[in-house]
Parts: sequence; C-alpha cells; structure tokens
Amino acid sequence: MVLYLSSQKFGKDEFYLKEWINNHNNKILLIFNAMDVKGKEKINNNIKEDVSLLEKIGFDVNIIDLKEYFDKYAELKQICQNYNAFCVMGGNVFVLRQAMKYSGFDVFLKEINADDDYLYIGYSAGSCVLSEQLDILKTVDEPIDFYNKGEIIYDGIGLIRYTFIPHYKSNYHKAHLIDEIVNKCKNEKINYKAFKDGEVTIENTKRC
Repeated sequence: MVLYLSSQKFGKDEFYLKEWINNHNNKILLIFNAMDVKGKEKINNNIKEDVSLLEKIGFDVNIIDLKEYFDKYAELKQICQNYNAFCVMGGNVFVLRQAMKYSGFDVFLKEINADDDYLYIGYSAGSCVLSEQLDILKTVDEPIDFYNKGEIIYDGIGLIRYTFIPHYKSNYHKAHLIDEIVNKCKNEKINYKAFKDGEVTIENTKRC
C-alpha cells in the first residue's frame, strides 16, 4: 500500500496523487472520525473543505462514518473493497484509533498493506495513527474514551516504524507542545519524524 502522509491537508505533492489517479481510478473513501470530538458543525465544515480539495485533485469522493460499522466488520469490509484509495482526516488521534479498532478498519488496512494498488492518504491524526505507539502524542491530543468503550488505545496501527509528528515549526496553535514532543522523543531515544505543514512523505508499507 502506498502511504501519502501529510502534516496538514494534502501538502505540496498533489501532483503525485494526480498521477496515481491516472494509473488507477479516482474513487476515494473519506474517513472523518478523528473529528468526532469537534461537534457536527465543525465536522461538516471540514468535510466540505476536504471534499472540495480532493475533487480539485481529481477524486470522486464518498464519505463513510466508521461509527456506523462498530462491531460490523464484514459490512465495512464489503464497502471498502469497492475502493482503492482512502483519505483519513485529522483531529484527535486517540478517538480515530478507537473508531478504527471498533469498526475493524485497522484490520482492513493490515490485510491490504502488501498490495501496491491501494493508496492511503492521511493528514495530521490520519498520519499519526499509523505509528507504532501513540502514547507520546497525549501531550497534544487528549486521550479520551470518546465512544464509552472503557479503554484508551495507545498502540498505533504500526504501518510505519516511527512516530509521525505533524505541525512542526508551523503556524499551529499548539506549536509549543509539538516542540515538547520532539524534545521528549530525542531524550527518550524514540524513533520519530517531524513534519512541517505542507510537507509530505510518500512511502510503501512493504519498505516501512
């Protein structure tokens, strides 16, 4: 699976996404659940913005709410199998991780991670969630049991072998907290990569 991971929105390498569409198809499934903590108005505004940006790149966008598939993995998988591209929005990484687990979307990602014909676009929390460990990110995101399942999940999906840190040295209202995370990673010898807004990394899960 190809990973297109950005700090904020879709970064400066959108030409790669246009080339990907030319070699595959333009259907993409947009996942917004990292935003669930923000409230309906904020969610709708961000979805509208992201749909517009993806459509300008050339994607045909459909939206899925993972909450509707909690404990219904077979149904979720049936829908996801109709797509080769997925876009996961930013928000709270711990809430997103819970939504992925309870719906089984994390299982689906692991099932397709060896197939080069799949594309995962993530930004901010949508990128961070692929890390092996999320614990250090609690400095900037509140680790809440949003869906009342009785747990906080600190294990990431593990498709990348480092901690993805977004909004580094950027115009971000919690920039000082990002600096704290980077310093802690350095001090505790945690493998990490920090990305400024606009920066993108493109990787293949076969080589991560």
